Amino acid sequence: MVRVPGLRHPDETLICCAMKEFHFQAEQWLPHPVEEVFAFFSEARNLETLTPPWLRFEVLTPAPIAMQAGTLIDYRIRVHGLPIHWRTEIVEWNPPHRFVDVQLRGPYMLWHHTHIFGAHAGGTLCHDQVRYRPRGGALMNWLFVRRDVSNIFGYRSEKMIQMFRKNSVSTNHPIVESLANRRKPVNTGSQLTENIM
Repeated sequence: MVRVPGLRHPDETLICCAMKEFHFQAEQWLPHPVEEVFAFFSEARNLETLTPPWLRFEVLTPAPIAMQAGTLIDYRIRVHGLPIHWRTEIVEWNPPHRFVDVQLRGPYMLWHHTHIFGAHAGGTLCHDQVRYRPRGGALMNWLFVRRDVSNIFGYRSEKMIQMFRKNSVSTNHPIVESLANRRKPVNTGSQLTENIM
């Protein structure tokens, strides 16, 4: 299902096309079926585990969160010490292969995150594609944002490796239980690019 973005998406409909847009991509392989990997990533509260502690990330939306196109999720984070309310909308929901979340309110002028999951080498290749426009433009991106984005995804990758290598996470989720003590996922790397839109 795909919900067509409307006026509630000023990030995509009202921003001047001359503004600079930046892209970030990351991939990570996990030794488990697509269906179970997708199930883990589609649980909003798992983001609290996968997000660096310095962001003090907290999901505010009451559980359970029914994930589908149109779902709104509220978070609280701290960016360089400043408290920020972040609201995202799931604008595309296609289990177990893909979902897309878009920031409606938060630290960016645009945050468009596509999550793609595909069967690969007996496991699942997770691919993240992020399009973003930071407040403050290219200068702010160069000074802070590109490093922050890279560090956040780097932390998430390392956390996934730790979670799936040993019983270090207290959870009954089947992906964590069945991957514990199995071989280490391979992080195939990340890439930060920029385009003029």
